[in-house]
Amino acid sequence: MDTISVKKFNQIEFEVTVESRITTIHKVSLPLAYYQKLTSGKIPAEILIEKSFEFLLQREPNSSILKSFELSVIGRYFSEFEEVIKSRI
Repeated sequence: MDTISVKKFNQIEFEVTVESRITTIHKVSLPLAYYQKLTSGKIPAEILIEKSFEFLLQREPNSSILKSFELSVIGRYFSEFEEVIKSRI
């Protein structure tokens, strides 16, 4: 089972550690407008990031996840991302 830890640096920058067979660290940015689009402010940004990594880990190993990216990039790789995340909130 993967363990996901999210550390908030400021309003839009986060560090995510995924402990699995291999531990990986990712830098994720979350623009406020995109956060509002996905959550309408209903959950903390850290929870959105965690749920986004759960989504990714269902589709690929943590070692395949980009080391640094803006959260909206996930939708370029997985077109269902926004719909799935909104349904989980």
